[in-house]
Amino acid sequence: MVELDLTSRHRWREIVLRYRTTVSCFAHALLFSVAFFCAFGLYYNLRSFDRWFMHYFVPLLPLVVFIKMVVFARMKLFRASWRYVGMRDLWSLTMASLVSTSIFILCYIVTSNWLYPPLFDDNIKPQFPESTFPLDLVATIACVGGFRMIFRLYNEEIRPVTTSSQRPCLILGAGDTGEALLREILRMRGDRYRVVGFLDDDGAKQGTRIHGVPVLGRIDQTKAFCEKHDIQELLLAMPNASHKALRRIVEQCEGMNVLFRTIPAMEAVIEGRVTVSQIRDVDINDLLGREQVELDEEKISDYIHEEKVLVTGAGGSIGSELCRQIARYQPAKIVLVERAENNLFEIDRDLQRRFPQISRVCYIADICDVQRIESILETERPAVIFHAAAHKHVPMMEINVGEAIKNNIRGTQIVADAAKKYEVRRFVMISTDKAVNPTSVMGCTKRVAEMYIQQLRQDTETQFMTVRFGNVLGSSGSVIPIFKKQIAAGGPVTVTDQKMTRYFMTIPEASQLVLQAGVMGKDGDIFVLDMGEPVKIVDLAREMITLSGLRPGEDIEIQFTGIRPGEKLYEELSVTGENMGKTTHEKIYVWRNKKEDWPRVCQTMNELIARERDLSPDELRLRLADIVPEYVSDLSTQSEKTAPTAARPGEQHIQTEGAQNLNSLPFGESPIS
Repeated sequence: MVELDLTSRHRWREIVLRYRTTVSCFAHALLFSVAFFCAFGLYYNLRSFDRWFMHYFVPLLPLVVFIKMVVFARMKLFRASWRYVGMRDLWSLTMASLVSTSIFILCYIVTSNWLYPPLFDDNIKPQFPESTFPLDLVATIACVGGFRMIFRLYNEEIRPVTTSSQRPCLILGAGDTGEALLREILRMRGDRYRVVGFLDDDGAKQGTRIHGVPVLGRIDQTKAFCEKHDIQELLLAMPNASHKALRRIVEQCEGMNVLFRTIPAMEAVIEGRVTVSQIRDVDINDLLGREQVELDEEKISDYIHEEKVLVTGAGGSIGSELCRQIARYQPAKIVLVERAENNLFEIDRDLQRRFPQISRVCYIADICDVQRIESILETERPAVIFHAAAHKHVPMMEINVGEAIKNNIRGTQIVADAAKKYEVRRFVMISTDKAVNPTSVMGCTKRVAEMYIQQLRQDTETQFMTVRFGNVLGSSGSVIPIFKKQIAAGGPVTVTDQKMTRYFMTIPEASQLVLQAGVMGKDGDIFVLDMGEPVKIVDLAREMITLSGLRPGEDIEIQFTGIRPGEKLYEELSVTGENMGKTTHEKIYVWRNKKEDWPRVCQTMNELIARERDLSPDELRLRLADIVPEYVSDLSTQSEKTAPTAARPGEQHIQTEGAQNLNSLPFGESPIS
């Protein structure tokens, strides 16, 4: 019986939606008639029907309904959704009623001299009750507006719902955004949420009610109220809250089965970019991200607009985002160079969708292929090159030392030499903080590449520069996607060491600052991006488990696998002998280079490249140490730092067997491109 009732209701709903405009017009015509009847009824106190019903009401009703139907149609009020009626709709309704009444009065004045004489003798002709004009105006607003409000009230408060599917939740933030979120939930009544209350730090709001929902307490009491009301979801309505504040909330709820959801800022809603109903999961980027980067758009545009720009590693995380950022400045052409065919196809398709007006060309090429690279530069003649291609995974490069040398050093040498040969104006190399006092092959090869770029500043018009930054959030193969997969699989989440920390920044932020550094760089400068505060990898793991609605150590286990060859506990920002200098941008610093014996460096580097296939991995490491004296490959010097620390309940230490074990992810190292 219930299923039949629901089926019937669904069928009627489909019919109404299909003929929505027709049904709306018919309903309004009926409401206009009722309002006009009420106007006369109020004037005559619902008496003396014989004096007005046939004499005034019936003759004038078609004219009144016709006028109102035309005016309301012109103002598109028949298309308005009754379910979401608000103050703006009531204002539009009032204006339409006022216009309709004005036209009605005008028509009455014009027609009154010849419309009524046939109905009455001149001696007994009654005076028309002109007070019905304002009464009709008020009655129209009351009937149409009231009916719409009743329709909304039914959907939000009266319509029967199934409460078993609703999840008890708290809204954090009782401001405009929180009120808009609650209003949206009430409109979607019964679909998902049952709002228990608000939490807000504003003392003036404590104890008040918003749409009938109480403000229960402060945000630092989140955990207590979650336990008291068996909360399943927290809805964050604090678009202007700092990332540190969001992290405190997540840390406070660690150990509870609570999901975290958030909504966009009200500014975004107003601009029409999103709707309040687009509630989404809180992502780790919300906790680790930073403030919006302020760029010198004019200067960036000066060296990119209407110029050919080449990007190596264009299909990688940083390379692809660089292409998107570059396209915003309307270059003459973007030249995409990438070895991985699928990655190149994806970024090409993305650029076609986002920036169809930008000319671009795709080259599948290995940066170690001299003839191919020179052929591309000779054909395209780019003005700017962003060199993002590199081997980047630390444990992989510990095993494949020769490949790291070939790609990171030889590949950079080939692209840089070609840039100098074909008179590229600016060459920007993407490097990593792992190049600072490196303990890994990957970091050391990137440091050698930096040194080669530095010495190229002599006798050339090309401005060579390097940009260093730390780990990028969400890039392929980085710690965050790995944690997500491990959590989805039910754990365990593996972390190398409890003390390990890393700097993080978002891919768009890193790419934007690379473009900004490209404006300022010259003479082999090395720029370092402000990466904020370092984050403990184990804390990151706990927060991601908590954001998934699970409990670290109970639902998902955390295992410590031990630090592996090439890894550091802490990243550093500068090499000994380098001095930091400020730039015109608050988030970019320049490292003044220490003096090097460039002829010796280049000779040793060329000998290393020439014998890359002949030497053993250990011999290659020794040759790298000849070029980069600060390179330390023996992890025994870190034994004091890497001693296992006490684990929390549900966290345990396991041992790995050297660099060959690549399954104990995450690396604690994120890719740089």
